[in-house]
Amino acid sequence: MRVFLVRHGDADADIPDGLDDEARALTARARTALPGHFQAVAAIVGTPDVMVMSPLVRAVQTATLLAQTVGYEGPMRSTRMLFPDGPVGALENLLAENEGKSVILVGHQPSMGAAAAHFLGMSSFPKPVTPGTVIGIERPEGGGAGTLFLYAAPGQPIVRALERETP
Repeated sequence: MRVFLVRHGDADADIPDGLDDEARALTARARTALPGHFQAVAAIVGTPDVMVMSPLVRAVQTATLLAQTVGYEGPMRSTRMLFPDGPVGALENLLAENEGKSVILVGHQPSMGAAAAHFLGMSSFPKPVTPGTVIGIERPEGGGAGTLFLYAAPGQPIVRALERETP
């Protein structure tokens, strides 16, 4: 199973009048830059079987840009499990429901870094998870510690494999 964890792109610092943090949208710069970043990893990501995102505006916008770039035309599900403080363990059920598929999860920090560490069997993820970062993990059937095969942070060289930390 391939799991791609994607942190949303840079969001506006200003919260729209009368709304809360959930309504913050991507910056104009992020809306322009993310498609190019996603295009650089599109051949590695391929077209996923499943795409799930946080319901916050910035994550929905990021997921939409990513779906357009990789040619995903399926349903785009949203879940509160991908909120910034979402419980990492709850994602295990979501992945179990999609065993053997390629799954993209679009969310926030610190939950994307925590999920990467959890799926890799690490105490913490060894790289920064900056806005727009794409992390690819190959997980064995039935769960267990996976293998990191992609780390792509905007503006940085794409890393095709990293060694797993030993417990």
